[in-house]
Amino acid sequence: MNISSLSNRHNSTLTVNEQYVYDHLLECVKSQSPQQVLDRFRYLFIQARNYDNPQILELLARIIRQKNASETFPAILNRCCHILVNRWQLHPKTQIYVVELAELFDLLPSGGPKNYGQSYAVRMQQLVREFLQTDYYKQLKRLATIINNGKERKIQPETKEVVVGNLINRYPYLYDHCLLGADSSAEQQETVYKVKTELEKQFESKLSKFVTYQIRVAQAGREKMEQMNAESIIKPVSNPTLLSDRDLGKSLKHYVGKVENGYSYQEVSRSFLTHTSDTRNYQLFKDDLYEYIVQSIDGRYGKNSFNKRLYDKLQALYPKYNNSKPDEFLKMRTYSQLFNYLIVDSPQNPSHLVFMDMISNMGTTKTIGLLLKLVLVCSKVKPYLEKRFSILFNHYESFTSQGAGWLVRSLEKVNVAFSVNFGNLDMSFLRRIYAKA
Repeated sequence: MNISSLSNRHNSTLTVNEQYVYDHLLECVKSQSPQQVLDRFRYLFIQARNYDNPQILELLARIIRQKNASETFPAILNRCCHILVNRWQLHPKTQIYVVELAELFDLLPSGGPKNYGQSYAVRMQQLVREFLQTDYYKQLKRLATIINNGKERKIQPETKEVVVGNLINRYPYLYDHCLLGADSSAEQQETVYKVKTELEKQFESKLSKFVTYQIRVAQAGREKMEQMNAESIIKPVSNPTLLSDRDLGKSLKHYVGKVENGYSYQEVSRSFLTHTSDTRNYQLFKDDLYEYIVQSIDGRYGKNSFNKRLYDKLQALYPKYNNSKPDEFLKMRTYSQLFNYLIVDSPQNPSHLVFMDMISNMGTTKTIGLLLKLVLVCSKVKPYLEKRFSILFNHYESFTSQGAGWLVRSLEKVNVAFSVNFGNLDMSFLRRIYAKA
């Protein structure tokens, strides 16, 4: 069940009964221990009996007896969950209870026959089972996975048996699209923002420390290190990605160093922006954009078919504006359409043959580099690029990371590219190093 289809309908019909339940849970989470609140939640929604407040039970009974309860209840239960989540997420010591909340749904009794005249408990459990089929529940499970992995604070040495969905804690740039819906509350958005920001900072810091460590080791020299037992002098730092040290080094050099005719991606993007700042019409802009992109395409692969297909795609975009001067909005729409073409179109049409073809012929490092070039000339489309990868993540969520290794490598390299080009950490030392390489 899609969240957006429930959003407006529920928000416009918020009843006194619902608000009373929300206020009750808010008071409980403020005044009682997390374990006590979890017990209350279990009695209310999982066991649906033995609750110590008959008035709340009666209010919930009225809510679930409504004819449209199947449509409205998922949003109600989601808000009940996030009243607890928003409180517990604020403090590291209570974050683990978000995981326990998500796990409570595993205790739901198996379903019986549908009968709207049945008891409160049977009807409640039936509606909760329907909740488990919604995006609301999927988002809650993902948040629990992120928190749980964060508490373990382990970096997987390899990914053969890991399910792609369990790697979500590694990719904060997916969170806006994988953890939030159209009707997410301000509190829910704030929770996700805090989690996202914290994990981005952690990754940037770990990446910086790892690069610094690698530089110090290289400067010391292997023979000198062995003679001086440099391991005791230079404390080893773990690679914060799922890439090999060699692959990470190549990726960093590609996303920061000189890659096109002695210029970095940031430099060629600035040159493109300067060149197209006063483009006479949209047709000329598309021609310039085509040249900007194909500079990053390997010669033989481009000449075989890619370049022609890309050119035809660009020519087909918004032809009625060809003789008009392009404004920022038209340019953004153009970049967005390119991401649809180069990565994946939509959840309803998740075909990604062009992206797979690019990876097969150019490798993940160069493919992600091309996408980075487009974001660098229009940072406002960065969320749109993130959305494309969230579609792929959702599509392959149940695959093992060995079975979707190309996607895991892509997600890792997007993380690296974003961190060194859009992160808050000072990476100027990295740029200086690769500028000399």
